[in-house]
Amino acid sequence: MAQIAYDVNRRTQNIGARRLYTILEKVFESISFDAPDLQQKRVTVDADYVRERLGEVVKDEDLSRFIL
Repeated sequence: MAQIAYDVNRRTQNIGARRLYTILEKVFESISFDAPDLQQKRVTVDADYVRERLGEVVKDEDLSRFIL
């Protein structure tokens, strides 16, 4: 996630660590809202999960600028 924040900061406006915080929020957003309804109370956040949550946003510079 830190590497993604670094890459997005390089391509768009560099907002430093605030970008990392925004990325963390985006990755954990669905977990935060869906946690009470999850059958399993344990969620594994690995590289694949992060790519799934951020994949399209990171690739598109306009979306990165707007969302991240």
